[in-house]
Amino acid sequence: MENYFNYFTEIEDRFLHRRGGGLLLSTLDWALIETWKDAGIPLEAVLRGIDEAFDRYNQKPSKTKKVNSLAYCSQLVLAAAEDMKEAAVGATGSAKPPARQGFEPEVVAPFLRRNADLLEAAILPEGSGVSVRSVARDAAKTLRHLAEELEKKPAARLEDLERRLTVLEEKLFAVLLASTPDEDIVTVRAEADRDLAPYRRKMSGAQIDQLLKQYVHKRLLEKFGLPRLSLFYM
Repeated sequence: MENYFNYFTEIEDRFLHRRGGGLLLSTLDWALIETWKDAGIPLEAVLRGIDEAFDRYNQKPSKTKKVNSLAYCSQLVLAAAEDMKEAAVGATGSAKPPARQGFEPEVVAPFLRRNADLLEAAILPEGSGVSVRSVARDAAKTLRHLAEELEKKPAARLEDLERRLTVLEEKLFAVLLASTPDEDIVTVRAEADRDLAPYRRKMSGAQIDQLLKQYVHKRLLEKFGLPRLSLFYM
């Protein structure tokens, strides 16, 4: 797991600072950050790309529109990631933040238990096939077990824990998707397409597909008041 535990907040702070405040990040923006995180793009590359995008924007003689989305920075974020990858070839290594900084068991265990409480309290849809409520209850039980394990074995690898959390969230999303009426999913996809339209030229097809998936994922969890389970959301 990437050692940038403040990945999301650092990106949010940098973008809003360069933009000059104003609007908060949108669902599309948060979904885009998650695609970068999942793709293993380093935080430093994202911040460089944001700065480069705004530097170029500020050099334009005419500015008819403000930068309203992180998607505006997408191409330069990917370019910065490639530059860093090339620069790392042949390098002997570099210092990284401590792997457990801010993620001690006494911090992570309560986070897991809070999410278990939220999963158990959520009012969830019921469709044919697998019960969403049953999957949520099983996930809550697993979270409590993981919290106990972490307290017994404080040296447990955070990477392994993050993988377990990712699996739980993917299972939950799958049953939510199956239990949600098609017209609701179509509506969310239409919203994502509309928000993404001005920035499609700045992204690859694979990135757009992943972003749409993350967007739908996030909106469904928000709709039913379900928490994000990843340690990146602590």
